[in-house]
Amino acid sequence: MNITKSIAVIALTGLLFVSCKNNTEEAPKKTAKIETEAPKIQKKITAENVRTAHFSVSGMTCAVGCAKTIQEELTDLDGVKTATVNFDTKSATVIFDKTLQTPASLTKVVQATGDGKTYTVSNMKS
Repeated sequence: MNITKSIAVIALTGLLFVSCKNNTEEAPKKTAKIETEAPKIQKKITAENVRTAHFSVSGMTCAVGCAKTIQEELTDLDGVKTATVNFDTKSATVIFDKTLQTPASLTKVVQATGDGKTYTVSNMKS
């Protein structure tokens, strides 16, 4: 019984270490946000300025560390109404205000989310 548990623990630990890409470069440390910061005010998006971009994102290795992080970065942009990144299909859909964002700016944000080399955007349709 103890051997079975030990093997299971070793297997799960090994799976944990290989499930997400391990970057060899040290990521820059993020500083804690000060509670006194003013909340970000998003400009109102008017219906005539709304555009939707669909594109493929290659380089993602996991749903939590990659897809969720990219989705949060896109959602935080001024002028982005919604952003959805699907790890299984390696695709993203972003609804945005064309006066505040462009497909090129969305591409730059996705590529900058990694180290500038990890994620690439292709098949941009807007």
